[in-house]
Amino acid sequence: MGKLYAKTVPPPDLNKNTEWFMYPGVWTTYIFFLFFFWLIVLSVFGCNTGMAWTIVNLAHFVVTYQFFHWKKGTPFAEDQGIYNRLTWWEQIDSGKQLTSNRKFLTIVPVVLYLIASHTTDYQHPMLFLNTVAVFVLVIAKFPNMHKVRIFGINAGH
Repeated sequence: MGKLYAKTVPPPDLNKNTEWFMYPGVWTTYIFFLFFFWLIVLSVFGCNTGMAWTIVNLAHFVVTYQFFHWKKGTPFAEDQGIYNRLTWWEQIDSGKQLTSNRKFLTIVPVVLYLIASHTTDYQHPMLFLNTVAVFVLVIAKFPNMHKVRIFGINAGH
């Protein structure tokens, strides 16, 4: 007896807001950008190596927290608003937890923290600032923080 239904395959992630992170070379470009930013900070501000890494770490914290964990939705109208209640982090990899992309994006702030802390000889206040930044970013990436809103604030809207 023949089958009366067709088996379908789910479409790939069509979210334009997150699909760019699937392209080959994105991880390398991300790391290169952080290193290049460090060189710029080192050159422009004329500070020591550790202070430059701390500035990079704190700038990375501010930018990624805002765009990955705070701002919700997408800049694209054609998604019909289906992502309006989700942050970029919640959208990436279609919400699947513990993927390679998510692990990479969790390791980056930890490595930046280690570099910044070591190159500042674990001096206060840089150690405190670097520690706060890494804790906030890493905790925001925990799987059990998925769709959790802190302080009852509906971020982004």
